[in-house]
Amino acid sequence: REVVRLLNERLACAHEIGAIKKRLDMPVYVPTREQDVIDNVIGANRGPLADASVRRLFERVIDETRSSERHQYDQDAPDLRPGNPTT
Repeated sequence: REVVRLLNERLACAHEIGAIKKRLDMPVYVPTREQDVIDNVIGANRGPLADASVRRLFERVIDETRSSERHQYDQDAPDLRPGNPTT
């Protein structure tokens, strides 16, 4: 329950940030920022969860957040999720 609450809080923050990005005509997808987030959480990982697992989990969290942000603020944007033919 706590994980779900925190994920929803993260999404609410992302929507606020997305609205600001849209007003400033900034991109939703910034690969270097996403890598910074992943590097940060891997650096904070003290196990027993493997770093590769942390990476996969956060890649998915970021992907779902970005998808929701796009859906709310920019429905015409290309889908930049890994594996999509537009990437």
